[in-house]
This record gives sequence, C-alpha cells and structure tokens, in this order.
Amino acid sequence: RATHSPLSLEHLEMDEPRSDEILVRVVATGVCHTDIAMRDQVFPVPQPVVLGHEGAGIVERVGSAITKVAPGDHVVMSYNFCGHCHNCLDHNAFYCYDLFSLNFGAMRPDGTSPIHALDGGHVHGNFFGQSSFANYAICNERNVVKVDPAANLEALGPLGCGVQTGAGAVINALKVGIGDTIAVFGAGAVGLSAVMAARLIGASTIIAVDRNPERLDLARELGATHAVNVDRENVVEAAMRITGVGVNYSFEATGIPKVVSDALAVLSTKGVCGMVGSFPRDATIPITLSHLMSGGRTLRGIIEGESNSDIFIPHLIELNRQGRFPYDRMISYYDFDNINKAIEDSEKGTTIKPVIRMR
Repeated sequence: RATHSPLSLEHLEMDEPRSDEILVRVVATGVCHTDIAMRDQVFPVPQPVVLGHEGAGIVERVGSAITKVAPGDHVVMSYNFCGHCHNCLDHNAFYCYDLFSLNFGAMRPDGTSPIHALDGGHVHGNFFGQSSFANYAICNERNVVKVDPAANLEALGPLGCGVQTGAGAVINALKVGIGDTIAVFGAGAVGLSAVMAARLIGASTIIAVDRNPERLDLARELGATHAVNVDRENVVEAAMRITGVGVNYSFEATGIPKVVSDALAVLSTKGVCGMVGSFPRDATIPITLSHLMSGGRTLRGIIEGESNSDIFIPHLIELNRQGRFPYDRMISYYDFDNINKAIEDSEKGTTIKPVIRMR
C-alpha cells in the first residue's frame, strides 16, 4: 500500500474465475527484485496492489473455455501477454505490444481486478496476470505452464521469471555457443541462472562479476570459470587479462546503469551485451560510440529470456532433475507471514532467491 514500506497481510475477496480464467491455489512463490522495484515505484505500478509474479500451485477451478489445464494440475505461472498482436502471433510473446500494461498495470485488460477489499475498496490484483503473493491467484491459459507433478512444486515458482530470464537470455536470446566467452554482471538469481546456462551449453570462459564474496564462491560452484570482485579489481582490466581480447558476450543483471557501461567495455569485436535489469524509466548511460561502432558491438535489451515458457520451463525442470541445472541451490524458504523478512534479506543480499511457502 506504500513505497519503501512493509507489505501488509490482509484478508481479501476473490472473484470466481471467468470463462477464460484459471483459479490456482498458490503453493509457493518466488520473491523477485521486480516485486521490490514495483513496491517502491521504480517503474510505477498502481497501488494498493497484490504483488508476486513467480507463483507455483495447483489448479482449483477453470472457466468453461479453458482446455489447457484441469483441476488438480500442477502449474507454474509466468508473464502475461495478449496472444493476438503481431509479435505474439510471430512467436515473440515476450515482446507483446501490450506487455507492460498487461503485467505492470495489475488489472485485467478490461480494467477490472479479480481481488477486492472486504469493504469493497479497490485492490489491484492481476500483477503479471497472477498476483501470487496470495493463497489463490487468477491467471489465464497464456501465462500458466503445466508441469510434471513429480517435481518439487515449492521450488518451481522462480522458473516463471528470474530463472528463465537468466537462462533464457544466454540460450535463447544471446545464443551463446560452445567455446564462447561470457561475463555475467550480478551474481543474484538471474545472473547465477545465466552462469548455469552458460556452463550447460559449453561456454569456455564464464566470468562472474559481483562484490559479494559468498555469491562469487557460489558462482564458481555453479559453473563460473573466473570470479571478479569489483571492490578489489577493475572488471575491464580483469576481463582483458583473462581473455586477451574481451568477451564474446556480456550479461547485465543488476539494474545499475554504470554496470551497463562496464558490460559494454569488456566486449571483444562483434561482442553482444544483453541487459535485463529493472532500470528507472529515465535511466541513461554514456556510450563511447567509436567503441560500439568500430568493433561491431551490440547493446540490446532482453525480456523474460525470450522464452516460450510452455517449452522452456519443462526443459529446465528436467535438466534440474538430471542434476545439470541446479537452480534450487539458490533458494531459501520463508513462511508466508515472514514475507517482509524475505524481502529484507533479498534487499540486503543475504538471500539469493527467497521463496514464500503458503502453507
């Protein structure tokens, strides 16, 4: 209900699902830095609002038009999209023309909310098409992914956003290949997912960049070949020392504009920098145009790892089952009534990926 303030736990009323909607009993949900950024209006989202966009749960009821899932199915909820614009029809739903309004507007397309205060007051309850900081969530066929009921449902929520963003950026968007070199800026959940993905597909040099020694140690365990602590050495000089010419790819996951400049500076010729951080809308950086142009370098934004969630999330679950993508090593669990502690630990950096258990 307010920026830079604890979330309040309240009893609210929820509509029955419409014909094209799905009611999910939320089992667990990840806490993402985007939730914190939206609470604090880094990118304005209407308040009061039920946040949460990495939900996993069990389908309770479905509307009459739903065919994708049925009651009892285990699901992960991901980002929302319209399904009918040019980009959606061209299999690029992550760049849906209405992506921001459908996800950050926290309302249905018709401007209504499925959640209401007990006194009838308005509450925005469709954040990312789910608002999963709740015992129940209303979503739709487009942003729900049916998953294997044998998988640990409590651990699956982060796949819906942070994990698929980091892993997908490396695999789907940047298309890092065997023998390529990459520098990953930020060893949080998104950055570490990128590290694991780079290792999975055979990148030869994976440089993790952060200022937290424990996170850099974990990055090494998860696949980084080198770790650079920015409080101890210059990252550009370190990248040049390690590679000789700079990296083929860099990945920025911090949301700090200065870091984007560093991520560009470490690129070799023809290098590509992908960025996914939650930046303030008016954030800018200085760019040395000769460096960009003369080396054929590229700076590009990436949304949701350019992932087709229905395909990519089950793949990541299977890779985790095989022990090849151990994203669950980043998770720390919290009970629902400790959600503000989870957010606080995430802000302090003492927890990499908090997951809230609803039971």
